[in-house]
Amino acid sequence: MAPQQQAPQQVAFRIHVVYRMFFFLIEPLSALVGAFYSHFRQHEYLSLLNVASTPEQVPLSTSVALSQLSNMYLFFALNEALVLRSTADLRVWRAVLLVLLLADIGHLYSLRELGLGIYYNVAGWNVSDLGNVPWVYIGATMRICFLAGIGLGESRALKRKEWKKSE
Repeated sequence: MAPQQQAPQQVAFRIHVVYRMFFFLIEPLSALVGAFYSHFRQHEYLSLLNVASTPEQVPLSTSVALSQLSNMYLFFALNEALVLRSTADLRVWRAVLLVLLLADIGHLYSLRELGLGIYYNVAGWNVSDLGNVPWVYIGATMRICFLAGIGLGESRALKRKEWKKSE
């Protein structure tokens, strides 16, 4: 009879309240706001992004692209709020947050056509820029801190039985 192989041990942990509030509530809600505006308020969304290049009527192709963007905002919100909430496995958290950090970098890179000032000219930011730049800086910083283990010192590895009780 072949020896039984044990499943790899999951590394469970208690998540700090700051991370829970941000990743379970604050950031998913802000992504839902982005989803709402990019789907239901497309002209306003475009004019807040760059008023000088906003057309009178949103072209059909742009409307479709904005609705696809809205879907990605929705995916982002659900992924963060539901996937992270469903597990206490540190490896899953790290993988999800690393992918979202890469998305943050891509999001910031996508603004490059607006000029370098978009990244640092606080006085020139409008409400859309606040969601596109400093808010992404905050999210990326939270992810970097988590991935670096900052604030996880208070967390302790949990046995599987304790992990199920704490959820």
